[in-house]
Amino acid sequence: MIIGSLGLRKLLVLVLVGAVFLLGNIYLVASWLEDRGVVDFARYIRKEFLTGTAITIAVILLILLVKPGVAAAKLIRRCPVCDHRVAGKKSYCPDCGSKLEA
Repeated sequence: MIIGSLGLRKLLVLVLVGAVFLLGNIYLVASWLEDRGVVDFARYIRKEFLTGTAITIAVILLILLVKPGVAAAKLIRRCPVCDHRVAGKKSYCPDCGSKLEA
């Protein structure tokens, strides 16, 4: 099960109901944001600070923030008994038959 606890399920339902409510009243929300000046502020931020270079640098930094070896550690593991490399999600070593760590 993806969402285990009852509290998380309730929170998910509340978020979905709120999202449907906002989408149903999107014109009202858009005009309210326009009246408050949020739209003009967002245009200013996009024009001055969100250049192609800034977006590229932010994406590169997010890529570099991933822990090294996380993706490879799940695909290629070593047997704790014979030190044989095991590729994929096998539960047992093909050489010695010992159980691999999860």
